Amino acid sequence: MFVNILHLIVYSLMSLFLVIVILRFLLQLVRADFYNPVSQAIVKITMPLLKPLRKFIPSVLGIDTASVVLIILVQLIATSLLAMILGVWGIILNPLPLILWGLVGALTIISSIFFWCMIISIIGSFIAPFSNHPLLTLANQIINPLAAPIRKLIPPIGGVLDISPIIILLGLKIVDMLILRLAVLVGVNPQLVLGYW
Repeated sequence: MFVNILHLIVYSLMSLFLVIVILRFLLQLVRADFYNPVSQAIVKITMPLLKPLRKFIPSVLGIDTASVVLIILVQLIATSLLAMILGVWGIILNPLPLILWGLVGALTIISSIFFWCMIISIIGSFIAPFSNHPLLTLANQIINPLAAPIRKLIPPIGGVLDISPIIILLGLKIVDMLILRLAVLVGVNPQLVLGYW
């Protein structure tokens, strides 16, 4: 009982922090507004760990590689802690599969972030179509790199009905299926790897 409670607490807290780190990576990738209050909170939370990493790990082709390394490190630490809690010590000895598991877990979280940003954007467009709420603005900025090419290819029907959300949600479902298949192939243990299984 105590082990299950401890596992739940560590898994939840580490997952929350990993989501924040992945959001930091995505915000920079999509060039979101860093003056947005939500963005500012994400930057403040992640900066103490990213700042020292950036001294040694430069960006490559405009990609914040320090954030990618931090994502992998958080996954490795979380997997090690969870393995210790569950008494599965042997898994910690070989870091290579853990890194692969961590990347697969991070992909599931990225897919979930895009899904929830799409849901927030859809609901926001119905409830408050002209709102400048920071969360809605940020969700739209994260989704826009996916939606813009689809809207160019298939403009809104009658100038009003935008079907890009349907195509994006369908695409995300296909991506989820592929990630799940990859997770099975590499033998991901859902109790040890942060992600949404």
